[in-house]
Amino acid sequence: MASHIYHNIISIENLLAAWREFLRNKRDRKDIERFSLHLTDNILALRRELFDKTYQHGPYKAFRINDPKPRDIHKASVWDRLLHHSIYRILYPYFDPKFIFDSYSCRRTKGTHRAINRFRDAARKVSRNHTRTVWVLKCDIRKFFANINHEILGNILKRHIKSGNTILLLSKVVRSFHTKDRPDIGLPLGNLTSQLLVNIYMNEFDHFLKREMKVTHCVRYADDFVILHESKEYLENLLPKISAFLETRLKLSLHPDKVFIKTWASGVDFLGWVHFPHHRVPRTSTKKRMFRNLRQGRSDATLESYMGLLGHGDTHDLQERVKEEFPSED
Repeated sequence: MASHIYHNIISIENLLAAWREFLRNKRDRKDIERFSLHLTDNILALRRELFDKTYQHGPYKAFRINDPKPRDIHKASVWDRLLHHSIYRILYPYFDPKFIFDSYSCRRTKGTHRAINRFRDAARKVSRNHTRTVWVLKCDIRKFFANINHEILGNILKRHIKSGNTILLLSKVVRSFHTKDRPDIGLPLGNLTSQLLVNIYMNEFDHFLKREMKVTHCVRYADDFVILHESKEYLENLLPKISAFLETRLKLSLHPDKVFIKTWASGVDFLGWVHFPHHRVPRTSTKKRMFRNLRQGRSDATLESYMGLLGHGDTHDLQERVKEEFPSED
């Protein structure tokens, strides 16, 4: 990557464009309103720190959400989040073409719906139009964000980015957060840059699967991935190689309770849906969460969002139940 990339990140034009993107759906928040009152001064001051190499990332505010399971979110200041956006705007277009097609998390034109459709299409190919058994290896990486190794990530970034100033800036962002016991481990869930950095990190694994293991049919979304094959034995032999690569090269481990090999016909739980050869249905926990959220504080927008979600599966009876229990307020 060209050495002038740092100047692109810290340019006034990029910082202003990053601010406009950052503002979307956030205008009424007090910390953003305060920053906006002196927007020009703040952007010029941030630009000066970046130009002088005196920028230091600030602390985070921690809070917990349930989406769908409890997650610890760490929120940076507006000042730092603006920088995250400015970094992302320049680095994303460079790195995204390097990712494999079957990586679906936090990428433009990708996402969960395309991931589950890709799973369905891959299963149909392996089954040869429903004439052969499809075996699926389903894996989940244990405490994914919390176990990203800063040194390994830094070495991966250095292979792609020749600008020393950019590497130094990224190091400050990465090392601004760490887990409680380890100063060199972990990325915060709340950072936009974290979404890109974990994809860069896991791209090493993706290319291992494709180039070294010659895996044809796989779909990965963040820390969840599936590999499909007509042979159960093939997947059983592949699993220890996957585990060894993750542990030795990326210092990550598979969740012992969330790894299984089963047939497509028996139902494969992946990305909130249980997938079968001729249909897919929301997993039980997804349905329970949907009804709980609607009962706690429904709105037509929330209702419409859930109906859109249900439209991606075979859910006619469930949609009718939702309509009956939560009629439109129009």
